[in-house]
Amino acid sequence: MSTHVAIGLGANLGDLVAALRAAIVAIDALSTTRALVASDVYLTAPIGGPPGQPDYANAVVLVETSLAPRVLLRELQRVELEAGRERTVRGGPRTLDLDILWWEGRVIHEPGLHVPHPRLMERRFALEPLSEVLPEPAFADALAALPDQGVRRLGPIADARIGAIFPDEG
Repeated sequence: MSTHVAIGLGANLGDLVAALRAAIVAIDALSTTRALVASDVYLTAPIGGPPGQPDYANAVVLVETSLAPRVLLRELQRVELEAGRERTVRGGPRTLDLDILWWEGRVIHEPGLHVPHPRLMERRFALEPLSEVLPEPAFADALAALPDQGVRRLGPIADARIGAIFPDEG
């Protein structure tokens, strides 16, 4: 049985927009998973982690999947590794960061897997793009309560020529 899942995308090393586009293509290629819509790309200063990091590009992709939560998480971590992700410093810079932000009809609290993402409602850089692909009142309310946080919209990722997601552009 398929369900909808929102996946947060982030990168602050390399060609940021290209990394997010490639991640969407890789996610769309997962077994029994189909990318439905992607948000615009947002740029923000890093939160936490070591000082002096470059800004992050962030987006959200809404997918339909039949994968179990733990299987999807494992596949997303594989996509991160294939994109050159190294987990050497907590909160450190990364070529790609993929997080399961929301799972339709589910709340999951397991070791290493928490959905909705535990800090989702505190992070404008995740809520802004999430609200684009999933306009839920709870997200709008959380956004209204948050300070500015310096999130800047860069523009659509739709010009990425991702045929399965953006058929008019493929």
